[in-house]
Amino acid sequence: MEIYFFVDPFCSECWSLSPILKKLQIEYGEYFSLKYVLSGKLSSLNQIKDRVFPCQNKWKQEQGRFKRLKNRSLQQTPHLAAISIKAAELQGKKAGVRFIQKLQELLFIEDKDISDINVIQQCAQSVGLDLNEFLQDVYSETAAKAFQCDLKISSEMEVDEMPSMVFFNEKIEDEGIKITGLYSYDIYVQILTEMLQGYPKPAEKPPLEVFLSLNPVNATQDLALIFDVSPQKVERQMKKLQIQQKVQKIASLHGSYWRYKYNNL
Repeated sequence: MEIYFFVDPFCSECWSLSPILKKLQIEYGEYFSLKYVLSGKLSSLNQIKDRVFPCQNKWKQEQGRFKRLKNRSLQQTPHLAAISIKAAELQGKKAGVRFIQKLQELLFIEDKDISDINVIQQCAQSVGLDLNEFLQDVYSETAAKAFQCDLKISSEMEVDEMPSMVFFNEKIEDEGIKITGLYSYDIYVQILTEMLQGYPKPAEKPPLEVFLSLNPVNATQDLALIFDVSPQKVERQMKKLQIQQKVQKIASLHGSYWRYKYNNL
């Protein structure tokens, strides 16, 4: 089956859905393919006002800081961030996924303006893209058309809220199931089960360090969700890795995160 994930790189709920998607791919990835589709709601920063980020009780205290981020971003071109994602995808599906995840990390963890071409270039370098090819593609007609194609898909499927996911099974004549918003992991597993007309068997999870090497930045709560353990157990495991200088703890506007250090550097 196929899952269309409609995403706005500026949307905090889309960022919050990332650990759920990662867990779905780990446990049930053999049953589906995931397609990222950029939505037309790329003016999220215009609409935030008093909107609360999930699980962030400190939002009101930090509201002034985020307002500065919003105003700074609006001086740039939000659509440039979207088109850069399509440019990254021209170097392969996996490259596109790495790029959008890093782009969200730069916004929500490092407080960077992802509508700034300099930040976009930094993102491309950090995920290993061919930089010259990428910069040519950012301003190409090919990337612009790919973005317009995503907007058309969003319109045809009547997607107007973020995040949204549409589940399709292998029967072309069957309609898909659309789910909008952020839900518990079990809800997505239930939809997969219904679509597959049976109970799919979850795959075994990889060792923690293997996962971290592929997904280097994670919050404690995210790792607890993915590995089905308590946050306290995650903290103990990560502190052991911290003593071994394999991870470092980083603070951000939206809480603390752990960053895996490649080759312990």
